[in-house]
Amino acid sequence: MVKEIKYLIFIFIIGIFLFLTGKYYFSDSNKKNSYRSISSIDEKLNNYADKLPILENDTKNIIEYVEKSNEKKKKKFNFWKLLDSNE
Repeated sequence: MVKEIKYLIFIFIIGIFLFLTGKYYFSDSNKKNSYRSISSIDEKLNNYADKLPILENDTKNIIEYVEKSNEKKKKKFNFWKLLDSNE
């Protein structure tokens, strides 16, 4: 009997919490405050974007092409041949 009353009280408290949270979330004052904060963030971003300096492009002719020389030939190793030579 005590267990059922305890569960009923828990369910009642959770229900009240969900009801009050939903009531606040869908209230007009919360919607106004959230819209005001979003619009103020947009205004701040626009002001900040207007103040940003535009940098000149300094990457022209920065790539230097180097021709590859074949003077140094690397010896190719084959793993299986290395194992065979050790036997």
